[in-house]
Amino acid sequence: MAIRRRLETDPDLDITSFMSLMTVLVPVLLLNMVFSHISVLNLNLPGLSDASAAEQKENQQLEMVLRAEYIDINYPAGIRVKRIPNRDGEPDLKLVSDVLQEIKRALRDKDIDKKDVVILSEPGTSYRTLVSAMDTARSFRAVVAASVVDAELFPQISLGDAPQQGDAAQDKQLAGNAL
Repeated sequence: MAIRRRLETDPDLDITSFMSLMTVLVPVLLLNMVFSHISVLNLNLPGLSDASAAEQKENQQLEMVLRAEYIDINYPAGIRVKRIPNRDGEPDLKLVSDVLQEIKRALRDKDIDKKDVVILSEPGTSYRTLVSAMDTARSFRAVVAASVVDAELFPQISLGDAPQQGDAAQDKQLAGNAL
């Protein structure tokens, strides 16, 4: 009896098509991958407080009221420092930043270290406008030692609803420079 032995040989794997698939698939997946950047804003929501009159006088609120046609900056709350009309249908945030810098300097000259601002917006205010106003109130770009840095203005931001617009006589009464 003759026994034949089979020669056991491993079959060759043809992986060229698989390698071609991986060569195309890996860059496509990497290009479509979403790189997300999460930023966190600490907001102070207005609450009820039982502060004494002396503390309220010492800690007067700085308000930025966002309206459809203009932005009012009030200090103390309700007393307008400056009304900044929109330019080309958009808020003039550059001028808002300049006014806030001027207020910060005036407060610093009076030895008041103010870091909070209340942003009051109308119900129809767009999200983009609100975030841009928050960024403008938080900091501004300054050149220090030949490099551009973000200088701090009012980093503690509180949000609220803007008061209803009054008549013209009341509007003129509120207009005044409190600084």
